[in-house]
Amino acid sequence: MLPSLREKKRYIAFEIVSEGQIKDISAVSRQIKDNSLNFFGELGLANAGLMVVEDCWNRDAQRGIIRVNNKYMNHAKASLALISAIDGKEALVRSLGASGTLKKAKDKYMAA
Repeated sequence: MLPSLREKKRYIAFEIVSEGQIKDISAVSRQIKDNSLNFFGELGLANAGLMVVEDCWNRDAQRGIIRVNNKYMNHAKASLALISAIDGKEALVRSLGASGTLKKAKDKYMAA
């Protein structure tokens, strides 16, 4: 497919602030997807192409990266802000920033 026809994506770095440490990335991923589904709806979530990049999870700093279509970036940030609990623990998810490439997002936001 031609690059001009491909959908552009952005990488959003996020941080979880919670009382206890959340070690399981699958619980984080499941909560982000469930919350985004409630916020976007099924069609909006499909168009956004939201995906948690599980290889980029920093357990100690509780930071991670999600990939999303550039047109839905603000919607994805809003859905992150609406998360109140992960894996039964109270938690806040805040967006650290966005980048056009995964490498730049890792370099800039994943350093603890």
